Amino acid sequence: MYIQGIDTSMIIPIAIILALVIIIYKGVKIVSQADAWIIERLGKYHKTLEGGFHLIIPILDSVRAVLTKQEQIINIPGQSVITKDNVNISVDGIVFIQVETAKEAVYGVVDYKQAIANLATTSLRAEIGQLALDETLSSRDTLNKRILLALDEATQKWGVKTMRVELRDISVPQEIEEAMNMQMKAEREKRAIELTAIANKEAVIRNAEGLKQQTVLEAEAIERMAEAKKYEQIALAEGQKEAMDMINEAITKNSSSAEYLLTKDRIAAFNELAKSDSKDKVIVPYEATELIGSLSMVSEFFGNKTK
Repeated sequence: MYIQGIDTSMIIPIAIILALVIIIYKGVKIVSQADAWIIERLGKYHKTLEGGFHLIIPILDSVRAVLTKQEQIINIPGQSVITKDNVNISVDGIVFIQVETAKEAVYGVVDYKQAIANLATTSLRAEIGQLALDETLSSRDTLNKRILLALDEATQKWGVKTMRVELRDISVPQEIEEAMNMQMKAEREKRAIELTAIANKEAVIRNAEGLKQQTVLEAEAIERMAEAKKYEQIALAEGQKEAMDMINEAITKNSSSAEYLLTKDRIAAFNELAKSDSKDKVIVPYEATELIGSLSMVSEFFGNKTK
């Protein structure tokens, strides 16, 4: 049967072929490794397609949403926040998130990105409101961690993991910044004065320690010198004692020895007086007869020695 030049017998096969092509085109799904597809069957959640090749029923199944499993960045817009000490500052930041459960991210909240952005703004204001300005500026890492914990606890039920929170900029009013700069300058000057005082104190202590050590060493040296002199005097006394013992022994053996020694000292003293250049001196022996006797005693002593 022909209808205006078309064989009606071919319409049905062609329609079947076209339907199969459409079904195959609609039913074959190739999902990227970084994506997750939510499939609904007759308006109800059916399954989640991960990376790879998949088949669905085109008429019954439909793609509800396509989500990425990569980390995503959510901006926290700049906003005015009042600190604990009533300083109005401007803060902005970023939040890094990652979808872990696609089903909960789609059905748990209308728009998880917008929800997390609003929640981050609220948490940021709440956390900064508990801190003074100095604490806010010096404890940025602690503030990031506290906001991260608050966000992660709330986003877990949405199938989203909060990875990191970073505050990019914290701006303070111009007059507050000038006051802070003056305070920092004063603190630096104070610290310099303290360091100088500490250095001077340490120098004085070290000088005192050096003087103390020097005094101790000098005292030890004096003590050692005294000990050495003591030993020297003892040795000299012992030597003199031995000499006296020898003289006494010689006198005991020869009675003329004492007279000889006495005469020797007299002659030595006479020689010293004779060497004097003074013309006002007159040398007179105490007893001339004793001098003559001493000379005869010396002659007799040497005569005995010769014999």
